Amino acid sequence: MPIDVHAHYVPPRVVDDLERAGSRYGISVVMHEPTCRKCLRFEHGLQIRPFFEKLQEPASKRIDWMHGIGLTHQILSAWADIFGYALPAEKCNAWHQLLNDAMAEFCATHPREFSLLASVPLPHAANAARELERAVRTMGAVGAVVATNIEGMNLGEAPLDEFWACAEALDVPVFLHPTQPAPLPRTARYSLNTVAQYTYDSTLCIGSLIGAGVLDRHPRLRLIASHGGGAVPYLAGRFDIMDARAERSGQANVAAHAPSSYLRRFWYDTILHHPQPLRFLADMVQIDRLVIGTDESFPPHEADPLGLLQRAQFSADDIMTIAERTPRSLFRLGTAVAAPPHA
Repeated sequence: MPIDVHAHYVPPRVVDDLERAGSRYGISVVMHEPTCRKCLRFEHGLQIRPFFEKLQEPASKRIDWMHGIGLTHQILSAWADIFGYALPAEKCNAWHQLLNDAMAEFCATHPREFSLLASVPLPHAANAARELERAVRTMGAVGAVVATNIEGMNLGEAPLDEFWACAEALDVPVFLHPTQPAPLPRTARYSLNTVAQYTYDSTLCIGSLIGAGVLDRHPRLRLIASHGGGAVPYLAGRFDIMDARAERSGQANVAAHAPSSYLRRFWYDTILHHPQPLRFLADMVQIDRLVIGTDESFPPHEADPLGLLQRAQFSADDIMTIAERTPRSLFRLGTAVAAPPHA
């Protein structure tokens, strides 16, 4: 009964509500001229690329796709590019409440197939904690999703202890998802924004969380890293060397241990698209820290996640651990997540 922990969706209701009352959130729906498709424009000037069709597809179509590739359940996140962390606090609160209300409503119609990760109004830690608690206690959210930077600031450097403590107290994991809504000049072509910038963003985020002592202050915090952890597993030795040789106070490095010792504080999705890097990741962090991800509904989605595990020559027992045992334990999923009726 494989579970996909990295998948995206934005219920059509969200766009409908914005078209009716977008000023409440500081967001307007506009037409993207080259494609004549709807996109979002935030009052601080950011305009997002148009919605991909699959990002708002009917539930029946998504479920058919899932079952067609052997998945039985998806843990859904909203699209990190639209989190709008630069919005004023009140509007940011309202925006994430709308996102979570709409996502919860969608998941509730198909509870066997979908669960919700709540988005939260960063950088306001107290507000984010309250929204996460609301989503978990009243909507059945199984965790949180946050972008790996707040308008260019690393999460480890942001004053978010109240939010991290809330996730600990609620005993829910936090999914770290990279974002770069407007490509930088060097990443605007050749798909480098998707290939390199997103994984770079994850690497900076994880390094900052370690160096700033977030994991030491919050020993029960459970974090999930996108796209195999970016470059962190590959650069573990380099992280350790600089931790040992750099002047720590000048770097504001307060980590209690070498960076590589924190690798198993994270869980990692399998979206690496190649068996050899996936085997390397498993060797670095062990099988029980891997979980299936697809990144559906975006172009670099993994269309055959179970086949990738087989090509990486994981045993049947390893595949069971990655596909079901670990995500079921990580998200405290009960018997409601079961095989589809026709299975």
